[in-house]
Amino acid sequence: MAESTSGLDTLELDAKLKKYRLNRHELGLITEILGREPQGVEWALFSALWSEHCSYKSSKVHLKKLFSRSKRVVEGFGENAGVVDLGQGERVAFKIESHNHPSFIEPYQGAATGVGGILRDIFTMGARPIALADYLCFGEPAAPRMRQLLDGVVRGIGGYGNCVGVPTVTGQTEFHESYNDNILVNAMAVGLFAEGERVFLSKARGAGNWVVYAGAKTGRDGVHGASMASESFEADSAAKRPTVQIGDPFFEKLLIESCLEVMAQDLVVAIQDMGAAGLTSSSFEMASKGGVGLRIDLDEVPLRDPTMTPEDVLLSESQERMLLICEPAKFAAIQAIFHRWGLDACKIGEVRDERLVELAWRGETICRIDPDALVERAPQYMRAYKPWKARNRVGGEAEVSTGVEDGARFLLSLMGHARGTSREWIYKQYDSRVGAKTVRDCSDSVAVLRLPGSGRGLGIVLGCRPHVMRWDAREGGIDAVAYPAIELASKGFEPLAVTDCLNYGNPEKEPVMSEFVASVEGMSSVCEKLDAPIISGNVSFYNETMGRNITSTPATGLIGLRADVDGVPASRFTREGETVFALRLPMAAIGGAAQELTRQPATGYGQLEPSLIAPFTRLLLSLTGARPGGPIVGSSRVVGKFGLAYALARMCEGGVGCRIDDEKLKTVRGELSVDDLFREHLYEVILTATPGKDAELEAAVREARGALAMAAFLPIGRTGGRALEIGSLLRSPLDLLAQAYGTGVWARMETGSDKTGEVRA
Repeated sequence: MAESTSGLDTLELDAKLKKYRLNRHELGLITEILGREPQGVEWALFSALWSEHCSYKSSKVHLKKLFSRSKRVVEGFGENAGVVDLGQGERVAFKIESHNHPSFIEPYQGAATGVGGILRDIFTMGARPIALADYLCFGEPAAPRMRQLLDGVVRGIGGYGNCVGVPTVTGQTEFHESYNDNILVNAMAVGLFAEGERVFLSKARGAGNWVVYAGAKTGRDGVHGASMASESFEADSAAKRPTVQIGDPFFEKLLIESCLEVMAQDLVVAIQDMGAAGLTSSSFEMASKGGVGLRIDLDEVPLRDPTMTPEDVLLSESQERMLLICEPAKFAAIQAIFHRWGLDACKIGEVRDERLVELAWRGETICRIDPDALVERAPQYMRAYKPWKARNRVGGEAEVSTGVEDGARFLLSLMGHARGTSREWIYKQYDSRVGAKTVRDCSDSVAVLRLPGSGRGLGIVLGCRPHVMRWDAREGGIDAVAYPAIELASKGFEPLAVTDCLNYGNPEKEPVMSEFVASVEGMSSVCEKLDAPIISGNVSFYNETMGRNITSTPATGLIGLRADVDGVPASRFTREGETVFALRLPMAAIGGAAQELTRQPATGYGQLEPSLIAPFTRLLLSLTGARPGGPIVGSSRVVGKFGLAYALARMCEGGVGCRIDDEKLKTVRGELSVDDLFREHLYEVILTATPGKDAELEAAVREARGALAMAAFLPIGRTGGRALEIGSLLRSPLDLLAQAYGTGVWARMETGSDKTGEVRA
């Protein structure tokens, strides 16, 4: 064993604690657990597995409150990804995770390895990855490094996803000054189990079974990466570049195929991705979950650099590596399969009954420790927070001013602004069609995949509108689930389950923790009413630089199911002469994104009620889902950021205009003003009836509305022409809107012209 730290003086001890990102309280806990001070590699082990990134020590007490079970859930929290049963022999695994810190330090590799890591979480479960999605938040275009960050992140996502052969089918990209010094890069993946395919877990079991290392060789990249992701940025963030992993998508493709093959042949007892904290997290977590011990010989780990120390080997986050448990008699078959794919597969240890993980290096035992000491006994902190009180409220609609006077001019500015313009430059760099399952891709509001076995539609959508979080964190948390759920329902998909990536600042600061608790409780409340549990996810704290927090951003990914893919409503007007309807649930309204761009104070009235959101979602689903007589809704869009005028402009992108009758609109909204065209009413959906089915659509609403009598549904206009007209309040030719919208994000970045307030009101 290495020498004890008891001889260290105060300065030396403080330096060691700083290196391993532990505090004196935690050192006391470790000493109590071990009955002595930590020695040798134990410092590194506790540093990694007790980090915020691995242990969730500031969030676990609140995550336990989440609504996380339903009759469809096969696997939830605690495994690499959640699994949902779709019926008819089909199941999906899905999860979203952050790679924020690495992407800010090294944008290309940070984003690329974020994609690689989330893919491994999926196929580790035994599912074949079929789709990727991304949730990105950048700062102002003129902010330092922002062009480099956007370019690197987008190329990293495309460079990895395109090469590995998994389509990127949807995404969300936000811009705001709060992300100037700490961008967010969240990656989601979805995998499919065909009928009869088994779900694999990470619980090690079977004394005498072998521990097998498979995949790429281990290098120095990513050492201490988990600890780095568990602290705030200071002025020296660039110095952390060596902690960023380096990925190889072609190697990942080989790893996918070889892992799925050994699982299909039932050669694997348990399997775990070597992700955050590398071999340390995978081995200790597998042992702890299975209630067993492991003996691991670090000399047997394939290395790229023979000078690596035991600590380097244990903490390396080199990509494309897996840890397997197998029966000894099956090892030769496993090795043959991996070798055929050009990958290493070697025995590095064995499973033992005694609940101790024993690590050996050059013939010497350097550590013997109970895995639960690192996994289950990590501290859990009840960080200080205050009960949430509603924020930024006014008495009613008249007090919610967007500051807009010239509606047509403001709309044109929005369409060309970084926060409102086309994201086509981004998603055109992604392959969205590989795999032949994509029906709707990034160009639509909801991605749609055709399930190969049943022919049914799988809907995928991302959520969280940061500007709603900036208004009120509780409402923003509810909206992070409610808005994408309503988007799914607007296309006829029943929301089934949720994954979340909770991006926040420093949890040791009471205002940050107060927002975290409020938004998590808000998310859970609406999930319960929708019966759409949160089954997987990630918490990313310490998203701050030099003490400046990001906007608290609980990103979500939702999946939904519908009986077919043929009747999915379009997101744009497709025919002239169709009736335009508005379906509205009058709960709350905010000045929202328009207020931010005109530098108005954030204001709103009312509050979101999950008990109303769920029946509203079901009402919408009854109109847009598969029907015996064919679809009655031709197109649909949920009114989101920048309000009704912007939503209608987006629906006119296909070249079909519309004229909205302001008198009819007043019956839905009451008094109508230019202001109101850019307020955000929570929630409102624009629908068009399929030809000849106006009366059938109206009858369906009357039949389905039931107890939700407060929901308003009225015809407000007709499609047609080459302009967007809203009574006497706004007229915008479609060619001008298309020209402004088509400038795209990259044009904004090249000029650096967009600051948050640079929009003509």
